[in-house]
Order: sequence, then C-alpha cells, then structure tokens
Amino acid sequence: MAEAATAAEPPPPAGASVLARFGTLSFFYFAAIGLFNPYAPLWFQSLGFSTLLIGGISALQSVTRLFAPYAWSWSGDHSGRRTELIRLASFGALVSALALLGVEAALPVALVTLCMFLANSGVVPLYEALLSQHLHTPQGIDTARYGRVRMWGSVGFIVAVTAFGALLEWTGIAIFPTFVACMNLLLLGAALRLPATHTAAVHAEPAPPVLPLLRRPEVAWFFASIFFTVLAHTSLYAFFSLYLVSLGYGKWAVGALWAVSVIVEIVFFWYQGRWFPRLSAHRWLEVVAGLTTLRFVATAAGGAWAPVLLLAQLTHAITFAAHHAACISLVHQLFPGRLRGRGQALYTMLGYGFSGVLGGLGGGWVISHLGFQAVFWAAALCGVAAWACARLASTAAGTLQPKARTNDS
Repeated sequence: MAEAATAAEPPPPAGASVLARFGTLSFFYFAAIGLFNPYAPLWFQSLGFSTLLIGGISALQSVTRLFAPYAWSWSGDHSGRRTELIRLASFGALVSALALLGVEAALPVALVTLCMFLANSGVVPLYEALLSQHLHTPQGIDTARYGRVRMWGSVGFIVAVTAFGALLEWTGIAIFPTFVACMNLLLLGAALRLPATHTAAVHAEPAPPVLPLLRRPEVAWFFASIFFTVLAHTSLYAFFSLYLVSLGYGKWAVGALWAVSVIVEIVFFWYQGRWFPRLSAHRWLEVVAGLTTLRFVATAAGGAWAPVLLLAQLTHAITFAAHHAACISLVHQLFPGRLRGRGQALYTMLGYGFSGVLGGLGGGWVISHLGFQAVFWAAALCGVAAWACARLASTAAGTLQPKARTNDS
C-alpha cells in the first residue's frame, strides 16, 4: 500500500528558487503568528474584554487544531492539489483578518478569530507535506535542506515579535488589526508563488486509509512521545513569562530569555545537515525527551538563578528544533506518498492540538492550586513519559521494520 502511494507521486524539482519560495512562506506564516499570538490579547484587552473572555478566544486556536488540520490534509491527500489548498487557506485567513478591521464587539471578534484559525490551520500541514515531497530522496527527507527552509519560520517569528512590539508601542494597539491584515496579505502573496501542482500528482482514486498505520506500535508510540514532549513545553509557552514576572524578573529579562531560545533554534536549523545525521530520528526523540526532563527540572528548581534559566533556554535547540526535525523525518518515513498530508495533520493535532488544550487548562489548574513551580515539575514528568514512549517506538520500529533505521536520517 505504501509503495503504491509513493509510486503515484512523481518527485518534482527542488532547486534553490523553489526552496526559497517555501522559505518565504514559512517566514510570513510564522511572522503572522509572531504578531498575533503575543499581541492579540493586548488588543482584546483594549476592547474591554475580560481576562476570562480573552483566554477563551485565545484557546480557540488550540481547539481548531483538534480537527481542522486533518480536514485540510485529507483534502490534499485525496486531490493532490496541496498548493491550491495552501492558497485557499491563506486567502481565507486574509479575508478573516480584513473582517477584524470592522468588528469590536465580543461575539463578532470571537467568530472572526475562529474563522482565521480555521483557515490558517491548514497552511502548515499542507506546506510540510508539499515541502517533504520536494525534498524526497531514496533515503528519506533531505534534512539538511529542510533545516535551511524551516529556519526562516523561526526568523520570521522573532523579527515579528521584536518589530511589532516596537511598532505597537509607537502607534498604539488600535492599529493591531491593520498589521494582522498586512501580514496575511504577505502570506497570501507567498502562497501564490509556490510551485503549481504537478499534473501527475492530481488523483482520481481515493487515497489509502490512515487507520491501519495508526494501529502499528511504532506509529502509536511515536505519536504518544510527541504528545508528552509538546505537553511538557505547553508549560513554557503558556506560563513561562508569568513565572518569570512572579520571580521578580523585568520585561527586558523575560524578552531576552525568550530571544535566546529562538536564536539557538535558528542555529540548529541552519546547521541541521551537519548535526542531525549523527543519530537516527528515533534516537533523537529519546535525547530530546531526556533533555526536556532536565530542562524543566532546572526551570522549576533553579528559577531564582538567571544563569540556570539561561542554560535551560539554550536547550531549546534540542527540545524544540531537533524534536521538530526528528518528527518531520519520521512522518515522512511512516506516512509516504498520499498518506503524507494526513501524517502531518496528525502531528499537528496530536502534538499541538490536544496537548495545547490539556496543557493550558490543566496547567492553569495546577498553578491555581500548587503554584508556578508545580507546573514545571509536572512538565518534567511529561518528559519522562515522552522518553518511555520514544524508547518503545524505537524498539517497535527496530523489531517490526529492521530497515527503518537506515532511513531515519
């Protein structure tokens, strides 16, 4: 089944100009995220929304990740028209962003924001599936060139967070919807420049089902390890800044610690071709989980010491960047051909959808009852669970698919 799916998908060219277009899309997508996620709550607050309402609207992003990426990717796998679907998703995000210019009441803002999340949730899984198709080699995905493309997403995020922070300080938060519309317009422009769908990639027959793959132990344990690793990091994304402020750190220190983590992430992606092949993708998952445990033990126990926090943030190069690279490599291997889009969607849903909802709600409950440190100790335990799942995935892959190790990197 997998071989037939792969054979139906001809390898399109992946020259420098093609990869530059993917890099541009990655830059503007994550730049749009770097604008919206940190600063949308401030705009909601300026509209007079309560903290509870702001939290509810922000949670819509994680909720849409539970089902929307799979719907977009199902369409991509069955039609083969991933490029056109990326353009449609980007257009939907732009229309929703433009609608933000004309709404201020709570319900319309929430509905428009929901529509924007539903649209842009299709961009990443479709983009990753299309990019891995262009970077396919007989040994798996070309991780060196993948890292050079994905790096631009991290660059876009840090540029947007920094630049729009300064711009909004100067212009005021009321102009926020205009900036959101501009970023989504640039995203659509980048989507329109992607290479058109190859004629032979358009499918008339139904794509193979994904459920039989999910029943395989190495696939099930792989997704379990992703879930626990990202669940651990939810404590970081949702509560790290609040934790630092509670310890007396100033805004400059908070921003600097976040910037350090993104910078080392960019460095890893840039040199990924040099570092990543030294271990199999399964072994990387184990290393990531072990270091995730140490990272959050250090964050929980050493929060009062800035050097400890700095060292913990430096591990982001492994606990996020190497983890992402390993996951993309294994999704490419485990979900070939016309299964690839749904594999990417499951990575988004199980890794960032369910864990985002559970981590946000559960982490808030833990903090309200036990304090900030407790949520990072819980994250360390999630790291242990992730290591156990990664180990089981590696063992299952070695037992059931002896040749998989040669294709991991």
